[in-house]
Amino acid sequence: MYFDNSATTKIDDDVLEAMLPWLKDDFGNASSVYSVGRKARVMVENAREELAHFINAHPAELIFTSGGTESNNTALKSCCVESKLVNTLLVSSIEHHAVLHPAEELARQGFSLHILPVDDYGFVQFREAAPFNSAQTLVSVMHANNETGAIQPLEALREVVPNAFLHTDAVQSFGKISFDMQRLQLDFATISAHKIHGPKGIGALFIRKGIDFKAHQQGGAQERNRRAGTESPALIAGFVTAARNAIGNMDARAAIMRERTVLLRNLLGIQIPQIHFNTPDNNENDILALPNIVNISFTDADRLDGEAILQAMDMRGVAVSNGSACVSGSVQPSHVLVAMNRPAAEGRAAVRFSVSKDTTDNEVRSAVQALAEIVAAMRE
Repeated sequence: MYFDNSATTKIDDDVLEAMLPWLKDDFGNASSVYSVGRKARVMVENAREELAHFINAHPAELIFTSGGTESNNTALKSCCVESKLVNTLLVSSIEHHAVLHPAEELARQGFSLHILPVDDYGFVQFREAAPFNSAQTLVSVMHANNETGAIQPLEALREVVPNAFLHTDAVQSFGKISFDMQRLQLDFATISAHKIHGPKGIGALFIRKGIDFKAHQQGGAQERNRRAGTESPALIAGFVTAARNAIGNMDARAAIMRERTVLLRNLLGIQIPQIHFNTPDNNENDILALPNIVNISFTDADRLDGEAILQAMDMRGVAVSNGSACVSGSVQPSHVLVAMNRPAAEGRAAVRFSVSKDTTDNEVRSAVQALAEIVAAMRE
């Protein structure tokens, strides 16, 4: 029973089928001038155009990368180092490490780094960005958090920093909720395939037209001289197929996932006492979190072992996550929950359920029952 779809998803059959021709007969290099290469180039550019349409962007504003981590690193490091567009970084305290770690590395190189706090519900306190409204600032705030699912107020943030460059990591949100470049007024955005039942190793970076953006890595002239390296037609074909499925069925998939997470919340609240829901609760008029995530912690977490909970769940055939990073053999508290003012013990023993379109009610019931029995045994 797989409940870690925020980490990665199972590839869909039709996505794999779309990839296979480009791994076998149509294996050409898209930069080659002969027919098998030109065929690959046509597919790559058609995919770029379709993906750009999905996010209301121009095809020339989209470059393919190896995934979310590369896109995030490229946006931050190119803006600071290669393109010399900014000298100040403002990132939220709940960013994925693919943003936090390059930001910290740039700070070690002398760039000014400031951390934007969140409230106790995990929402960025966007008004505190106002002092950094400058053309020399890059603000990076994720569209939705990967641990709690909280959707961040990007439109309100843009109103506060109209002059700054604005980047968002939309890896978790793309394909699950609306994501429109023009409405959000973004300068840079990161998307990826493997969170929406596509292949690993492929993503894209949106770069608004008119920005003098220079390559983060050098080599060939691929991707309009903005990302050197031979494109993978197979991965790109899988990416666009997965995105087409996700965007075309977004409402239906969201409804299914929301039904599962509502059931999760209800059963967890009934079967396990002393829990704290870290994922905001959606209602009919206000969508505050992604439809697929439920993150909980335990108010008596100092009595519980987070790593042991995950291992015990795994032994019962249930895959879940706690969002913590294992560093030097010790489980560290979730930096997201710590930023939300949760005690460190809660951050170490949190459990994140993330469902998919394929998750069933029976799986939800079995997973909650397993967790309830494990936690009860630990408490005894």
